[in-house]
Amino acid sequence: MRLLKTIFLSLFTSLVSGQINISGTVLGYNNDRKEILLSDVNIVWLNSTIGTSTNSAGEFSIPFKKEYGKIVISYVGYQSDTIVANRPNLGKIWLRPDKELEEVTVRKKLNPIQKSLFNIQNVVTVDSREMLKAACCNLSESFETNPTVDVNISDAITGAKQIQMLGLNSPYLLFTQENMPSIRGASQIYGLSFIPGSWIESIQITKGSGSVLNGFESISGQINSELVKPLSDKKLFFNTYANNYERYEVNTRYNYKFSENLGTGIYLHANLRNGSIDKNSDSFLDTPLSRQINFMNRWQFLDPEKGWVSFFNVQYLLDDKQTGQEDFSPKRDKFTNNYWGSEVNTDRFDVSAKLGYVFPELPYQSFGFQTAYSNHDQNSYYGFNLYDIQHKSFYSNFLFNSIIGSTQHKFKTGLSFNYDSFYETVNAENYDRNDNSVGVFFEYTYDNLEKLSFVAGIRMDSHNRLNTFITPRLHLRYALWKQSSLRFSIGRGKRAADIFAENQQLFASSRKINLLHNTGNVYSLKPEVAWNSGIGFIQKLFIANRAFDFSVDFNRIVFIDQVLIDWENPREVSFYNLKGKSFSNSLQIDLNYEIIQNLDIRATYKNNNVKLDYNSGSMTKPLQSNHRFFVNLNYETFKKYRERHWRMDLTVNWQGKQRLPNTSKNPPPYRLPKFSEAYSIVNSQLTRVLNEKFEIYLGGENITNTTQKNSILATEDPFGPYFDSTLLYKPVLGHTYYLGLRYKL
Repeated sequence: MRLLKTIFLSLFTSLVSGQINISGTVLGYNNDRKEILLSDVNIVWLNSTIGTSTNSAGEFSIPFKKEYGKIVISYVGYQSDTIVANRPNLGKIWLRPDKELEEVTVRKKLNPIQKSLFNIQNVVTVDSREMLKAACCNLSESFETNPTVDVNISDAITGAKQIQMLGLNSPYLLFTQENMPSIRGASQIYGLSFIPGSWIESIQITKGSGSVLNGFESISGQINSELVKPLSDKKLFFNTYANNYERYEVNTRYNYKFSENLGTGIYLHANLRNGSIDKNSDSFLDTPLSRQINFMNRWQFLDPEKGWVSFFNVQYLLDDKQTGQEDFSPKRDKFTNNYWGSEVNTDRFDVSAKLGYVFPELPYQSFGFQTAYSNHDQNSYYGFNLYDIQHKSFYSNFLFNSIIGSTQHKFKTGLSFNYDSFYETVNAENYDRNDNSVGVFFEYTYDNLEKLSFVAGIRMDSHNRLNTFITPRLHLRYALWKQSSLRFSIGRGKRAADIFAENQQLFASSRKINLLHNTGNVYSLKPEVAWNSGIGFIQKLFIANRAFDFSVDFNRIVFIDQVLIDWENPREVSFYNLKGKSFSNSLQIDLNYEIIQNLDIRATYKNNNVKLDYNSGSMTKPLQSNHRFFVNLNYETFKKYRERHWRMDLTVNWQGKQRLPNTSKNPPPYRLPKFSEAYSIVNSQLTRVLNEKFEIYLGGENITNTTQKNSILATEDPFGPYFDSTLLYKPVLGHTYYLGLRYKL
């Protein structure tokens, strides 16, 4: 009725005045999507200069011209519109903004293992999603689906997992936690199990010698773990886990924010394995009885406006392990010939702090201070071999970052101090010692994302036992063409080998330990010195509209000095300095591709050629496969954020044959072939995500039940001369199945 009344009044007015007018109201929308009236809008007959404009109420009226028929409506900031004038009142007319932005959610599933085209160093970043693909109860189990790092069991007694990179064992890696030294000295063998996977936000794996900022000890690479942050983490996280070998775990985190700038987190990890497992019926436990309590309190302060950021951590750990023969009882059989057994009891305390300041008016300039203290106390015995070590460590590092002229030329410089005190007992021998060092470093970065970028660093350290020495390192990146990078690196590393702490598995045998004295001052051995050079290429492109990554890396490590572990005589193990050549050549080829939507494949081939000149001749490294293949398939039924979906993961690890240490001097029943056979390990996991808070997972490790027969020599006579648990090249545990759940709030 209102429209008819308006039309009638318009016609009546036109008849009285003798002229028909076309009228209407022009509207638009503001930034809040609210309707507004537009004034001073231009209204013009099409192909003419006859027009008018709207008033403050957005209204207009223009005399009708039948020879034109259409009007053009235009306004600054809005799209012009052309309207057919087929009635006296056109009603409300809405104009669209020139750039109309609607709420759009753009989601891209990032690969949980990432290689950047622009990072100058050869770094692989692993986020927390990748660690969820395995049971991931601690850091040593966080690399099962990562082809960059190889995971091996050190021996058939302790069950300790060791990792390798570029063909070298973990002591040649620099482990850091938030860029402060973490697993070193006394914690080398078991330290990876002291960092719960649920506490980790991401891991950065650097292939090559790394940065001079983190010290001089890195030879094969660096693994840095970043912990979750109280201010950005979920308020509550809870995870529980159980497997068929009676291993039970609980992980929980609780965060409380006092304000937007200050927060604290309480993290707790507990695990228990109380089942006596002997599936191969050799009278020895296939995996140790164990229990661990691990507690950390973490504080974070962040004030981005004033430029301050700081962290403070306190951590305490108790870890007890018992292994050996199934009938062994420590109270009854310790240091007797009744049954062979072992206990490893560790008490560890850590405290660390970080303080950083970014100049508000100079965001490219900052300084930082890091400090950490740890007390690692281990009491252990392996049969009749007694091994106790207490390691107190203090670390501090001061850094200053700025630019030279522009942000394309950056530099970092600073001063570091290390102090280590060791109280070490091996049977009746004491190897107490103190290490301290002061170092200064300078690192220059030329950053050009288009073509050439490089990082050149140098540091000088004065060490009470390693003397004064220089550590140079260089990393270079060059963009050959679009979506590609060519990298080159070279650097020097130096370290003092903690031969007993790093090789505790050798105590679980009847081998005699020989320390062949030389002219050095670390167990009368020289420090280890090596050069690491590497070249790598990465190409990212699209095949069939799906992301495809290809990369190839080659690294060569040449030792100038090295402490050799010679166990080619089955009756003994000898430590002595290298007198000839020692090198490691490592080639790795990676392919990543999304086969179909949400189905990703990751495939890797690795070739490690590690050769050493022993006193008895030149040989390849024992228990090291030259060839490895790795395939990981990951699928998600993911459609919309937070909805129910499945995650499925399958990993296949194939290892080629390995050279075994010489056992020809043993009686025939205790001899091994020169080479092991190749084998495969298959792991899988299925996760049901019910909502954004709750998920449940079921998985299997070593599904094909690949195990080593006779993993321990002479189990019937463990106190005899031929007992040896160190010649392990396959898993001891068979197929393992686990169930767990995660809850986040």
